[in-house]
Amino acid sequence: MRYNYLAIEGSIGSGKTTLAKMLAKDFNARLLLERFAENPFLERFYQDAKQYAFSTEMSFLADRYQQLEQFFKPDIFQPKIISDYAYFKSLIFAQQNLDPREFALYRQFYEISFKQMPSPDLILHLNRPTAHLLKLIKHRGRTYEQEIQETYLNELKQNYLQFYKVSSQHKILILDLGEMDFVKDKEALHLIVKLLENEYPEGVSYVEMNKS
Repeated sequence: MRYNYLAIEGSIGSGKTTLAKMLAKDFNARLLLERFAENPFLERFYQDAKQYAFSTEMSFLADRYQQLEQFFKPDIFQPKIISDYAYFKSLIFAQQNLDPREFALYRQFYEISFKQMPSPDLILHLNRPTAHLLKLIKHRGRTYEQEIQETYLNELKQNYLQFYKVSSQHKILILDLGEMDFVKDKEALHLIVKLLENEYPEGVSYVEMNKS
C-alpha cells in the first residue's frame, strides 16, 4: 500500500469496518476503529433524533478527538494506519442531524478539536446503492438501526458528496461497489488492494467496480 494513513469512509452499512479489518491484516497496519458502541446516546438518538442529536454528536466528537490524539504516536514496527472513519465525518453527520443554531455551536468545537489533527493520506469512500445498504443494515442486526429510512441514507450520501466537492486538500477515491461482496469474493478484495498501489491527485477520483 502506497499510503501510510488510509481512512475508509462511506454511508452507514457500506462495509467500512469489515474492509478496514481485512486491509489492516493484509498490510500489517495499525487498526483504528470508531467506538460507536460506547456512545451512550446513540440508541436514544434513533428513538428520538430531535431530542438526542446534539448529545449524540458531541459524544462522538469528544471520543474521536480523544481516540485520535492518543493513537497518533510513531510505531516503527507498524508505521501504517488504517481507520474505518475520517475525523471529518463528525461535521457531515452533525450538519445533517442538528438544527442550524446547534450546528453553528458544534462547528466551533469541531474546528478547535481537529485543527492540528493529521489528515489521512487517502480517503477510500465506499459507495453502494441505498437499497443494498438497507439490506446490509438489516442483515447485521443492530436493533437500533432497523428503523433507518431510505431518505436519511440518501441525504447522507449527498452530504458526503457535497463535502468532497469543497475538500480539494484531501485525496479522495470514491469506489462504487454496487452489491459487490469483498468478504466472499477474494478477487474483489484483490482489486481493491491493487487500487491502493496507485497515486491519486488531490480532490475526488472515481472507480466503478461492476462485479456482483
